[in-house]
Formats: sequence, structure tokens, C-alpha cells
Amino acid sequence: MFKKIFSPITAILDFIQKYFKALIFLLIVLVLILSSTHQTLQKPNLAKIELSGTILDAKEILKKIDEASRPNIKGVLFVVNSPGGAVAPSVEISLAIKRLREKKPVVAYAAGTMASGSYYSSIWANKIVANPGSIIGSIGVIFESANIEELSKKIGIKPQVVKAGKYKEVGTPFRKWNEDEKKEIKKVIYDTYDMFVRDVATARKLNIKDKDKFANAHIFTAREAKKVGLIDEVGTIYDAKKELIKLSKVKNPIWQKEDKFEKLFDKIGDKASSKIASMLTYGLF
Repeated sequence: MFKKIFSPITAILDFIQKYFKALIFLLIVLVLILSSTHQTLQKPNLAKIELSGTILDAKEILKKIDEASRPNIKGVLFVVNSPGGAVAPSVEISLAIKRLREKKPVVAYAAGTMASGSYYSSIWANKIVANPGSIIGSIGVIFESANIEELSKKIGIKPQVVKAGKYKEVGTPFRKWNEDEKKEIKKVIYDTYDMFVRDVATARKLNIKDKDKFANAHIFTAREAKKVGLIDEVGTIYDAKKELIKLSKVKNPIWQKEDKFEKLFDKIGDKASSKIASMLTYGLF
């Protein structure tokens, strides 16, 4: 009698016990679907863009800056941890941040190193906040190449060159540079340096006459960088986010989610670019 009455309950309990793991899995999947649906219903209003590793190409960063230009994004946190890199992509990023700032507030955060090309990339942000342990500055330009003339003789390598143009061999590693070649390199380096310093002075509202204090390839701690005007605040990423929320005037901050696979590929790319950087001879390092 009791067996018949409780048989439906027993059957349910048996089913749960038998398929417990499968039910838990389905429950987790359901929760993930519901949470992701909830997230999609709430459009993000703040975005974070990361610049890390050696700057050799600006394409991916420019793409992210372009995406952050969408009307629903009210402010952008530009997180930087880079030693610098090639001149052209650093300038491209800098000007893209400048254009973005005209549409919405941008706060740059020095997470570890914001030097040379990566500092150039950040100068047009509304505010620059630096981690207390970060390194800032190194406003300078470098062109370098090894002289392997003696090594070439020892291993029996003799370069053969056919050229047109007096300066076509500028920077060759197979012999010592002559004075005319050095002057040609200096012309490029000094002009690039002048552009870098003037842009920093304009963006940061600094007196160009004080360039030896804030430029000249000096490297600064965060506190020292604030004293010379290269950054606005010394703080953590929490402070940088807080400053951005204040400037963007969002009441309910919703950060744009990062694509996990894209972030993984970015990390792989950073490692590869760091190795390639060892061969880069002209850049903002």
C-alpha cells in the first residue's frame, strides 16, 4: 500500500540520484546562459583598452580605439605597460587617443612602465594616473646598430653592395659609419626628438623651455613624474577607474567585457613582439 503511494516520489529520487551530475551540468549551463543574456541586455558604458609589450604595430590598438568610439561607451580606461617601440605606430596611437578624447573622457593608467613610445601614446588622455611603483618618461629617440666588421673578417664574410645614393648604406652593421652618415642619422633622430618633446609639452601644458627637466630621456618614478608634470596622479587602477567614472558621469558603471580568446592571442603576440624588438634599430625606447 505505502509502496504504491510513494512510488512516484521514489522514482523521482532514483532519477535524480542516477543523473545528478548531468543535472548539475545543465544547471550550470542554464545559469551561464541566463547571466550572459542579462549582460547583453545591459549595454556597457565604459571600456578598457590595454597597451602592453613592445609597440611594433598599431593596427589592433587602433581597432579597439575605433570600437570604443561607439555612442554607448561614455569613457575609456587606457591601461599601459610598455617600454615603447617604433616611432610611427606610437604616433598613430597617440593621435587616435587624441581624437577619442574629443568625443569622450580618456584616463591613461601606467600599470608598470609608461616610457618613450608608450608615454607618447598616452599624452593626450584627459588624465594620467600612475601606479606608485611604475616607471615613467624616457622621452627620447634612439637609432642603433652593431658594428660586426671584425667578426665578419674572422668568419670570412665580405659584404657586396651595389647602391645608388650617397646615404643608401646608412646604418650598415658591416663597417664603421663615416661622419656624413652619422650626420644623416642625427638629422632624423633630432627631428623626431623635437616632435616628441613639442607634442608632450603641448599635450601636458608644459613649458618647452623646461624640456631638459621633463625630457632628455630622463626616467622617473611616479612621484617624480608628477612633480615635473608628466602625470596627474599617483594611484592604483582603482583610482584610475574612479577618476574615469567621475569624468564620464555614468551613474551605473558597466564595463565592456573582454574577449578571452582575443586576450590570449594578445599575450602570445606580446611575447613575439618582444623578441622581434631586439632587431628594431629606430624607435622610441
